[in-house]
Amino acid sequence: MSVWKLVKLNFGRNPAHFGEVGIGMEQTSDRVRSDALFSAWVSVYARLFGKKLVEELLQIFPSQEQPNLTPPFRISSTFIYRQVSDRTIYYLPRPLKLPINYPDNDVPFFKTYKKLHYLPLEVWQRWYQGKGFDNDTDTKELIQYGSVGKSHGELHKLGTFDYNKAFKISKVPKIAVDRTTRATNLYHTGFVQFDWEKNPAGLYFLLQLSPEGEKLAQNLKAALYLLGEEGLGGERSSGAGRFQLEWLELPETWKKVVNFSNGNHHALMSLFWDTPITTEFLNQASYDIQQRGGWIAENQLRRKMVRMFSEGSVFLVPPKGKLVDVTPNGFKKYRIYRSGISLSLPIKAQDK
Repeated sequence: MSVWKLVKLNFGRNPAHFGEVGIGMEQTSDRVRSDALFSAWVSVYARLFGKKLVEELLQIFPSQEQPNLTPPFRISSTFIYRQVSDRTIYYLPRPLKLPINYPDNDVPFFKTYKKLHYLPLEVWQRWYQGKGFDNDTDTKELIQYGSVGKSHGELHKLGTFDYNKAFKISKVPKIAVDRTTRATNLYHTGFVQFDWEKNPAGLYFLLQLSPEGEKLAQNLKAALYLLGEEGLGGERSSGAGRFQLEWLELPETWKKVVNFSNGNHHALMSLFWDTPITTEFLNQASYDIQQRGGWIAENQLRRKMVRMFSEGSVFLVPPKGKLVDVTPNGFKKYRIYRSGISLSLPIKAQDK
């Protein structure tokens, strides 16, 4: 029997820089994906508890060498939450399958629907675990919002169109100084700033602990507190990425979501990697692929690139995932892993 936690990261006034493959320093993502969160978490775990304990931790995750192990924990990617009055809006990635009751003729509102990459929990739950898409009220409101840029229905009240109000992204000028010539170079770095005044916002993720993982919960929590003090993402030497941690029991609404038993598909809330991937597994699947890479900080060697299924991808059976070895060729100091361990939620969706 697994135990679920809801973990909130409150950045307050601290900006953050979340890099992605191919976007460069001038850009930043608005969130952190599951593999990057896992790497940062395990890194501070190693510094806090030592090499021996972190090696023991990694050895109990499924990998290519030991594919049948049950992971001690699974994590989702981080997603945005936003506090509006006494209500917290949790945004979830829209699954890449259409909800039940979605109309065949969606031409009048299709562009508006496709732009909804993230849905408030209540809308996500109704569309993908409840009665589905309302062909009357949802259609009318999406058409209205697409034509005039605002609406006054249930979707609006639940925050469906307000995702981008939770944060602002800006570029900050920086000066690089050559260590040899002392020559200077101007460049810009992108930072995301979550709202910390009117409607405080931040990131959250779901954590699923196995019975073995429950024994590690206090250590995991301690490492996450340390990560909050050091910062998540890039530009940490400038104070970016620091957060206050809230390690919460799963609220009742979320319990209904994770324990939903009437689904016919499973939607990814994390990145996912596995091998082999069979044609049977991909039967009726809808998915996007995300290329993942990065650098080893201590010597600027590039990790091996790996392609993963991205959040919102939908499969008939729950994906499991493995750790993938991304150690560069010739690097002997230690092994480097990227997490393809998946976390998914059951949904009801159309087969097409």
